[in-house]
Amino acid sequence: MEAVLHILLVEDNEGVADLVRQGFTELDYQVTWLVDGTLLVAKVQTEAVDLVILDVMLPGKDGFALVKDLRAAGCAVPVLFLTAKSDLEDRVRGLDMGGDDYLTKPFAFSELHARVKALLRRTQTTAPSNSLVVGPLDLNLHERVLTREGREIPLQNKEFELLRFLMQHAGEIVSKRMIIEEVWNYSFNPGTNIVEVRIAALREKVDRPFETAVIRTVRGAGYMINAGPSA
Repeated sequence: MEAVLHILLVEDNEGVADLVRQGFTELDYQVTWLVDGTLLVAKVQTEAVDLVILDVMLPGKDGFALVKDLRAAGCAVPVLFLTAKSDLEDRVRGLDMGGDDYLTKPFAFSELHARVKALLRRTQTTAPSNSLVVGPLDLNLHERVLTREGREIPLQNKEFELLRFLMQHAGEIVSKRMIIEEVWNYSFNPGTNIVEVRIAALREKVDRPFETAVIRTVRGAGYMINAGPSA
């Protein structure tokens, strides 16, 4: 018998909460509803929560602050933001703070369900193997911490996702378009510089303190990490 998947919903709008709870309950998920996020971290730490659906505009602390608290407490549970804001800057901010996906209101439940399934599938895919090793890099997929040459390097959420994507494609060139679509989960916008900004931040942690750089820029094509013992 398959385990029942547990979704923790933090949403102050009763109508939206009813839609989400009813939809997932009918699909045999367990859904816990919180009107505000005061108990979010405690719930995730003490209960078996598979995924958090988190409204951005909440009384007290907003969703961005709450997910920051969640990640600071070491909770790696996937988080999907719900928000009425559709600005690219808000989406990037939410994902950089520690969210995994972002859905704007109003939304169809079918799309929400598809996003939830994709996030759960991604989590379950990485669960059997606890680490990803490429050359001098050892990425702990559970603790979301990188080790290089015996030194632990803590990563922010999007730094982790970006490095994991590069390491999963070690030895291959990945384009800016591929990174945006796979790591940020939205359509390519040639005017955005979020990839360059995040690559630069990642290099500060992964390359600058060491003698050899492992992240390469391939001019006009994208980025890559060498698959050999050193880069």
